[in-house]
Amino acid sequence: MEAEGRVPGPPPLPPAGGGSGSGSGIGIGAGAELPASPPGAARVPLLGAPAEVLELDDEEDDLEVFSKDTSLAEANSFSPSVTISPSSMINQYKFEDEPELRDLFITVDDPESHITAIETFITYRVITKTSRGEFDSCEYEVRRRYQDFLWLKSKLEEAHPTLIIPPLPEKFIMKGMVERFSDEFIETRRKALHKFLNRIADHPTLTFNEDFKIFLTAQAWELSSHKKQGPGLLSRMGQTVRAVASSVRGGVKNRPEMFTEMNDYMETFSQKINVLDKIAHRIYKEEREYFNEMKEYGPIHTLWSASEEDIADSLKGVASCIDKCCKATEKRMAGLSENLLPILHEYVLYSEILMGVLKRRDHIQSELDSKIDALANKKADKDLFSEEIGKLEDKVECANNALKADWDRWKQNMQCDMRSAFGNMADNNLHYYEECLATWESFLASQTVDRHGEEDSEDRP
Repeated sequence: MEAEGRVPGPPPLPPAGGGSGSGSGIGIGAGAELPASPPGAARVPLLGAPAEVLELDDEEDDLEVFSKDTSLAEANSFSPSVTISPSSMINQYKFEDEPELRDLFITVDDPESHITAIETFITYRVITKTSRGEFDSCEYEVRRRYQDFLWLKSKLEEAHPTLIIPPLPEKFIMKGMVERFSDEFIETRRKALHKFLNRIADHPTLTFNEDFKIFLTAQAWELSSHKKQGPGLLSRMGQTVRAVASSVRGGVKNRPEMFTEMNDYMETFSQKINVLDKIAHRIYKEEREYFNEMKEYGPIHTLWSASEEDIADSLKGVASCIDKCCKATEKRMAGLSENLLPILHEYVLYSEILMGVLKRRDHIQSELDSKIDALANKKADKDLFSEEIGKLEDKVECANNALKADWDRWKQNMQCDMRSAFGNMADNNLHYYEECLATWESFLASQTVDRHGEEDSEDRP
């Protein structure tokens, strides 16, 4: 199982290639939610790196047309891990053993294509192992398609409107990195779905959600039947329209200063993380172009050496150095795509989720404000209004407490993830330049020895 315990206290830097867990805070959810005793937070593998995004048509929904003649594009061209440089600062961090606290383990694997008369789609195997008493068995195995994950996310948002629900991978095609619906695209999505479920499992409140349990345990026909019991499309549309109408009417009158500061923080954070995400993808694209040029650059020297007998050894040496630097560049790209790009893009999605959570909190607040205004303007039925206002005050307080706790937890995990991502990037770059420098220094030393040897032979009588 891909998980490791989280060390209490200040977040450490994990080794290169490792993942980091994130989630939302302990708190009372909206409505009748109560705080749940948290299981230990866990770390899960990083997402695959999404590049420039090309949105699919809305009507395609979760259709994932699996190309039969596509293969894993350059799957073996990247090393799965990056060697840590001995001089790296990351090697100075040590991790202490700690007891295993988790009681729910989830794995998403084994993508499988399904072809029907009207569509072709991919399902993923979801294996759950648990020691919790509310589960009838200790292990479950089900198959889920992408639209099932979308359903789970929507149900979590509906049940916990002011908790921070982890992001799902988008419906995108990654230009410049994979071909449409190739094996690499499917593997990238599998990793993202695995991370999504494990973030929910690590959350102290979401992990005990009944729809989450059903998602993990119900067979396909049972899940389909359960989906039909939820609110209809028109009902969900009505809720959305009311929320939008509330936001259009204007800002919340009595919003606490804390949530105004949160909103300002997220606007700045969203702007900065989007810029970082775009630049990082542009750097990766340029790095790939450089790598492709390097692959052609080295062999040219080898071919040239065949016609230049006097400098053949030097030309072959240059070709060998370029080849080694090319391999080092490949490792550097792997580190970038595994350790930095996924984290940046995930927090781009998180910024959108946080803005939505803050809007939902404001909507609950606006309901209370409107009732208070109605009571002030209407003398009759004061008892009825007072009762409704009391319920709304409780609802606002629960929403505020849930969001405040989740906000603190999210910020702590965000800072940990960013430290890890930037630390891994720095270590990756350090190792890359050390390796290239050593390669060229070795070449120069060999040339110096050869030149001195030639001079000595010329001096002999």
